[in-house]
Amino acid sequence: MKKYDVLIIGAGASGLYAAMNLPKSKKVLVVCKDIPWECNTFYAQGGMVTALDEDDIALHVEDTMAAGAFHNDKEAVEIMSRTSIATTKDIIDKGMKFDCDERGNLLYTKEAAHSAERIVHAGGDATGRYMHYFMMLENKHMLQRNTLVYDLLIENGRCFGVKALVNYRHETIYANDVIIASGGVGSLYAYNTNSRTVSADIHGICVEKGIELVDMEMMQFHPTVFVKTPFARKLLLTEALRGEGAFVVAEDGRRFLFDYDERGELASRDIVSRAIFDHKRKTGEEAYLDFSMFEEEWFEKRFPNITRSFAAIGYSFPKDRVPISPAFHYAVGGIKSDTDGCVEGIDGLYVIGEAASTGVHGANRLASNSLLEGVVFAKRAVDHLLSKEQTEVSTPIFDKEYKNIVHHENDKVYKHRLRKIMWDDIGIIRTKKALLEAKNVIFDMKNRDIGRLLELRLNTASAIVEAALKRKKSLGTHYIA
Repeated sequence: MKKYDVLIIGAGASGLYAAMNLPKSKKVLVVCKDIPWECNTFYAQGGMVTALDEDDIALHVEDTMAAGAFHNDKEAVEIMSRTSIATTKDIIDKGMKFDCDERGNLLYTKEAAHSAERIVHAGGDATGRYMHYFMMLENKHMLQRNTLVYDLLIENGRCFGVKALVNYRHETIYANDVIIASGGVGSLYAYNTNSRTVSADIHGICVEKGIELVDMEMMQFHPTVFVKTPFARKLLLTEALRGEGAFVVAEDGRRFLFDYDERGELASRDIVSRAIFDHKRKTGEEAYLDFSMFEEEWFEKRFPNITRSFAAIGYSFPKDRVPISPAFHYAVGGIKSDTDGCVEGIDGLYVIGEAASTGVHGANRLASNSLLEGVVFAKRAVDHLLSKEQTEVSTPIFDKEYKNIVHHENDKVYKHRLRKIMWDDIGIIRTKKALLEAKNVIFDMKNRDIGRLLELRLNTASAIVEAALKRKKSLGTHYIA
């Protein structure tokens, strides 16, 4: 029997920072679905927020609350902002190199809806990649790839481990404590900026087990994404571009965002996404991101990743403007947890990062708060886990068979149908009619002969639709027309 002190599901920033804070004396296993860098952290461009000092905490809290339409849990936001000073210092002290000026002072940038420059970044526009590489090197525990979790082993209010496909073979992995750090729900949507591994499986298991999901109607769309590629994951154009002064323009060069909000490019993500979506729908024209105001050498140094990846498909930045569309970006809602990452009513089960809903993001996540949330609540979950009294409980036998775990032949067709429905009916602008239609289609698919993984996706999609139907009025990312 494979048994660990701690099992961490997910090898993004929150999972790896949790592992970094667990002592070597603990028997820890970190698992990921594919290769470790196929995760949302790796694709995060903009940076990580940190309160600049004690005086900045109140301002950061206010910015976060305002972006979240004051639907946030203020206590959780204050914890995140206050703790950021220590966690950012810890990451830097351990060797993480954020971008600095020639004198060695940290460089800060500003993104939409922030009232101060408080975002640290690395590699210009490759913060997630740099942080992920750093945390992978710092991880002193075993990391196992190609591990797809398809069930949580729960009995009598306690989690005992998981069932998973490991290199396509069924395995049961037992653990005293399980930390879910599996990310969001991106693969449910036709247009998304997420890693292909992020497909809401664990959320679907929670629906099945009666574990509470909250604010699932709050799905954030990134306003500036290049979607003209054949792959599900589209090319993100970081918000830091607008923070540094890039314009969103119509085909004739007019900055149309001011028709929707006096802050123009610096309005919060939900407003900018809806404005671009609405403009394109009304006019039938493209919307563009314009960088022509930037000096070439500066642009290439500040945004090397974007410069290179778009050069590969024929764009010359900052000279060329690029067509943009919103795309699904971040699950604001998730598995309900307290501020120590505990899942209520289930001993030995924690959830952190994008998979969790601590209440910090409210109805709309403030730019670059995600990497911060991941590290802060990973640290708090580990502190809680290490401080509690460990009691020995005999492990029950979990012998449920999953005959339909493998993908069924029709799964691919249904999966694409689901992605289209999520984008068209449960996307940026919603109507009650479309939501009810989506609900019926999802219900119909759930009653077909389908594989276990598609079943879990459909569970999560159902939770999003139900939450959207329940909230009758628009709030933050949830917009009812």
